[in-house]
Amino acid sequence: MDTGEPRRSRCRRLAAFALVGAATLAGCRAAPAEPASSGTPAGDRPAVVAGGGAGCPATARLPEPGGSLERQGSGDGATLWALFFPRTPVLSPGTEVKVAWRMTGSGDLAISATGPDGTTVAPAWGPESHGASSWQRPGQEWGTGWSFPTAGCWTITARRGDVSGALVVRVADA
Repeated sequence: MDTGEPRRSRCRRLAAFALVGAATLAGCRAAPAEPASSGTPAGDRPAVVAGGGAGCPATARLPEPGGSLERQGSGDGATLWALFFPRTPVLSPGTEVKVAWRMTGSGDLAISATGPDGTTVAPAWGPESHGASSWQRPGQEWGTGWSFPTAGCWTITARRGDVSGALVVRVADA
């Protein structure tokens, strides 16, 4: 459709719109979308981060003594919670720690952890289904034992049926 406007003028206007659009996009950083079902803060998104504790996100560290050693992971169609025992704020390589998990979804829990170098490990034991508990979070509860072989950020990934969740934890140098 010809509007009577000279072609060169239309091209300049289109080029200006394209330039403004490109400049706008270049100045923006896309934030990851929030999982619809979890309400998890963006800082808890799973990511395998290379290196030791310095490269781990702040949310990967367990709280200081006296704080709750409960953490919410991110979820893809599910909610995921972890409760750490013994109540120590530091995870160390080679030291076994018990973690109670609560996860929504259906079916058995499958769980593994991926370390800073890409190594994947299974729990030292579990997951064991817990029938009754005083810990009140959504979903069913399981217990696992973990012994992380190296320091750094570890991404623990849990799956139930067609839903999954993840939690990044920092394993400190011994």
